[in-house]
Amino acid sequence: MNTKVFRAAVFLLRIALAAAFASAVADRFGIWGQPGTKGVSWGDLSHFNAYVAKLNWFLPAAVIPALSWATTALETLLAVALLVGWQIRWISLASALLLSSFALTMTVALGLKAPLDYSVFTAASAALLLFAVTSPASNNKPIKVAASS
Repeated sequence: MNTKVFRAAVFLLRIALAAAFASAVADRFGIWGQPGTKGVSWGDLSHFNAYVAKLNWFLPAAVIPALSWATTALETLLAVALLVGWQIRWISLASALLLSSFALTMTVALGLKAPLDYSVFTAASAALLLFAVTSPASNNKPIKVAASS
């Protein structure tokens, strides 16, 4: 295995996961555009809250705003931690768990096509892989790999 390529892949995976979380949060605050704009999923918190309610139809309506804010705060924390390299092993595990919960609720509420179209299973698997290849001893460095000949 090529150690330089492996380390670059791990770093790029961190950045890609962080960017995905940050982009989703930015969408909720209208940074990518207003609701209805091409390529914008929500455009504001009220549209995001409606989406969260649709995915979590089994929860009381009163908890949806708190769940929306908790999700937003968690995704922001995960994005920042991945970008700065803080506690990568545990942040990547938290990312995998959060993304898996998104995949599950999307599948139950919308069917299998939605999480497949948005690559949620892929992102959850990528976060789990990042957890798996991050050394428990260093918590921020990829595991040692044998250099290729």
